Amino acid sequence: MSHFAEIDNDNIVQRVIVSEQDFINSGVVGDSFNWVQTSYNGNFRKNFAGKGSTYDKTRDAFIAPKPHSSWLLDDDTCQWEAPTAYPDPDDGKIYFWDEENTEWKTHG
Repeated sequence: MSHFAEIDNDNIVQRVIVSEQDFINSGVVGDSFNWVQTSYNGNFRKNFAGKGSTYDKTRDAFIAPKPHSSWLLDDDTCQWEAPTAYPDPDDGKIYFWDEENTEWKTHG
């Protein structure tokens, strides 16, 4: 069994199902051209598709919705990254992204 993402005319993922290729090709779930196989462990198409993700045909990759307007897409991983690196994860603090000031902050 494989995972397949149904994309709309804007290449936005509508749903992800587990299926055999023959079932997708049968037309039971709509036009087979609207279904793109996705990899749960990211072996191909960069990232696992999720509802609301975009399928970028040029990159042959699924890209999650942009979390913040200041974040940038890493062309190699097709994942969004903050404009500044995440602080040291070993410092024991929990950080959140402050979009207004475009920086990582801690509570308190």
